[in-house]
Amino acid sequence: MSKRAVLEVIALDAEDAVAAQAGGADRLELVTDMAADGLTPSASTVAAIRAAVDIDVRVMLRLADGFAAGDVERLTRVAGELREAGATQFVLGFLDAEGDVDLGAVEQIAKVLDGCRWTFHRAIDRAANRDALRKQLADFPGLDTYLTAGAAGGVDEGLSVLLAEARRRGEPGYEQQLLVGGGLRLDHVPGLLDAGIDGFHIGGAARPAGWDGPVSADAVAEWRRVLGH
Repeated sequence: MSKRAVLEVIALDAEDAVAAQAGGADRLELVTDMAADGLTPSASTVAAIRAAVDIDVRVMLRLADGFAAGDVERLTRVAGELREAGATQFVLGFLDAEGDVDLGAVEQIAKVLDGCRWTFHRAIDRAANRDALRKQLADFPGLDTYLTAGAAGGVDEGLSVLLAEARRRGEPGYEQQLLVGGGLRLDHVPGLLDAGIDGFHIGGAARPAGWDGPVSADAVAEWRRVLGH
């Protein structure tokens, strides 16, 4: 690999953020309520983490479990409040009842983000048609990353999809970085790196004590070692 692979770590609070940075994380995904797979944190948490670390932070925009946008007006208000609290990068992704991308919701949020960089999260793994979703979002301002396991069931199930999409990087709809996460293990890393994938996302893997425990700097450092410095 000619450039350092990106390691993104889920953080719930400033303690997590400090440990993740100490272990060598490049970026944080900031969420709350992992029982619902990660929802939007408070503006005060965003401000505290921005004060505690100097690595990139992507803040989740998701108000309820599932991949429906829900109250888009509230989402846009929240996005504005988070920007005022110091958030400059975000994570979002909405599907309609048919499993297609909810373009209306994404357009409204992207307008508020006003060019901020953002990740389309694992909603893509539940999409009716991944390729169609990517092409519909190909030219969206700020979208530079897809967080994906390749399949709803995780990386083991989606590995062939990830490798196929990596081969298409640079095609229309495939310019964005693949950030692999969702059941990702260290033993997946060599093959993904060999395929040219340069983004990796971990949550539970950074927490030896489980979600009730904090991020471990040592656990993050082990991932950093395997990914390369």
